[in-house]
Amino acid sequence: DLGSGALLDTSQFGLAHEPTVGESVRNGATVTLFSGDKLLGGPQAGIIVGDHATIAQISRHPLARAMRADKATLAGLSATLRHYLRGEELTTIPIWQMLAAPVAELRQRAASWQAHLAAQNLSADLVETQSTVGGGSLPGETLPTVALGLSRSTLAVNGSTLDSFAAALRAGTPAIVARITNDQLLLDPRTVLPEDEAAMLGRLTATLSQPATP
Repeated sequence: DLGSGALLDTSQFGLAHEPTVGESVRNGATVTLFSGDKLLGGPQAGIIVGDHATIAQISRHPLARAMRADKATLAGLSATLRHYLRGEELTTIPIWQMLAAPVAELRQRAASWQAHLAAQNLSADLVETQSTVGGGSLPGETLPTVALGLSRSTLAVNGSTLDSFAAALRAGTPAIVARITNDQLLLDPRTVLPEDEAAMLGRLTATLSQPATP
């Protein structure tokens, strides 16, 4: 049971090595079970690969009918796996886009967010910090990043505290999940896809311009 469904070697990104599905198959496992989401990056699903005769036996079990994936899940999984076959997973599958993003690129993006706020007379800092990869796949693993940091003084323009402003960002559409570290509210570009930046910045500046909810 591999759980994470990693098809790529995570050590190439400076992370601990997560056993891959390919390694399990090559090592002779009769049956390997893993997730269709998590590090594989597709829809939530469970996948079983292995010996043909054993898989055939599993498929005949009555529970197989109750637990089978629907057509939408199969279509999403098929589309995801095609990215791996074409060698484009690092540029098209969100989890790998985020893990593979170089710190220099993240710094540049955070600086552009800072400039966006500065154009509206709002101050923010660039903060060297760590991105947490995720408990289910790589618990305790982190990657370096450069985040946009909002201080109490910046949030005071609309009467917000760090906690109330973070709550306001989560409650809107699109929802923005920030974290509070060392008395600053941090927004991590590693967790924001480039195509979502405009919507994120629009929400951020709109929320800063609104009076805080009592």
